[in-house]
Amino acid sequence: MVIAEAVQAEIRELMACYPEKRGALLPALHRVQQELGHIASETASELAALFEIRPIEVMEVVNFYNMFYSTPQPAHHVYVCTNLPCSLRGARDVLKGLAAHLGVDAEGNTEDGRIHLGHEECLGACAYAPMLRVDDRYHEDLDLEAAKRLMDELD
Repeated sequence: MVIAEAVQAEIRELMACYPEKRGALLPALHRVQQELGHIASETASELAALFEIRPIEVMEVVNFYNMFYSTPQPAHHVYVCTNLPCSLRGARDVLKGLAAHLGVDAEGNTEDGRIHLGHEECLGACAYAPMLRVDDRYHEDLDLEAAKRLMDELD
């Protein structure tokens, strides 16, 4: 059993809050990923059994949304916004500079596996361009040096 019994109990409580228990699938996926770090096929099978659906139906949701991961992930995810307002204010240079600073391509994981660097088309903070997201926190009005300091301060 991959999903702890306590987490399964939380998921059953979530199911009771919805007219159709399948409505609790997204919050259940968030909870399981919080606990395990990703949703592997074995985990999807356990969730499918709880929801009385097929494992492929769980994995379709996991693969559709970019906030769910089907493989183990680095401790930190860093995404530089590269939409037009951020790009006009230097975001692409920030992305290139961070890639060089971290020793990765424009997208990828650091050699030690701690940080994933990538870009997103829009993070919805155009007035504060350029900006990036580290895990769930936004950092705005950045230049390359400030972005490098952020990376160096990650645990």
